Amino acid sequence: MTEQIVFLDSSTIGPGVILRRPDFEHKWEEYERTPPDLIVDRLKPATIAITNKVPIRADTLSELPDLKMIAIAATGYDVIDVDACKTRGIPVANIRGYAVNTVPEHAFSLILALRRNLVEYRDQTLDGEWIRADQFCFFNRPIRDLAGSTLGIIGAGAIGQSVGRIGHAFGMEVIYHDDYAASAPDHGSLVSLAELRDRADVVSCHCPLTDETRGMIDSAFLKGMKPTAIVINTARGGIVDEEALSDAVRSGQIAGAGIDVTATEPPPLDSPIMELAKLPNVIVTPHVAWASVGGMQTLCDQLTENMEAFVAGSPRNLVFEP
Repeated sequence: MTEQIVFLDSSTIGPGVILRRPDFEHKWEEYERTPPDLIVDRLKPATIAITNKVPIRADTLSELPDLKMIAIAATGYDVIDVDACKTRGIPVANIRGYAVNTVPEHAFSLILALRRNLVEYRDQTLDGEWIRADQFCFFNRPIRDLAGSTLGIIGAGAIGQSVGRIGHAFGMEVIYHDDYAASAPDHGSLVSLAELRDRADVVSCHCPLTDETRGMIDSAFLKGMKPTAIVINTARGGIVDEEALSDAVRSGQIAGAGIDVTATEPPPLDSPIMELAKLPNVIVTPHVAWASVGGMQTLCDQLTENMEAFVAGSPRNLVFEP
């Protein structure tokens, strides 16, 4: 049988990356982007749908009787109505472990830049503040070492643990919160969310977006953090309440934030997160923590392998058991 493969948002695969076509008989159709009103029409012929961020909900699935599999070109699967897929017997496969280098490196780029106030020092140097200071060095903002500080990681999966190992190498004490972790990694310890909030100098989010984690970093959490602490989010935007974060940074409740993911992507220019991004102690990047060339190539290779495994009768990386 010839499988009909439709990729709804191929523009989410960056330049320099090769997406190998599956080795089974198939027809391939791809679209750079797919607006909501075209999802059903484009998926009508599909037996296998590929999506990264285009949502596939219950009402869409009800109009796709030929769909047999959804291959997600990402780890997170919040764009998929999993319950509806279970009901219809449509397996959903995601990508595992591809970002264990690229996301942690990006997270630590944000951590280092914020703890050492690199953005503001760069801007002040270009503005002539160093020259006006008229001495060999210029410092008017605190520079904090990572060594001896505490890294609090929400989510003890592969990416969270990779972040923890980097922090441990820097001499940080590493603590985790994860309700589903049976034991702590050998370089850290498991603590409650409240203890992590109270102790951490850096809080870094590496958990999926679920009903339980949505809005986890809220005003109450932020008020309980150290005033010298920072928040890093390279997971999913909805985990952090953006208005609460804006209030916390502007009021000095926390020292800053590094954000790679937002609740709405891209965020409107007048949104709280974009207004916050204008501050020197906040760095907002456009959801690129995952997007190193090496990380994306691993993702693409695994995406094809997931489809091949399904067609061969041995599906893998399923987000739920059939």
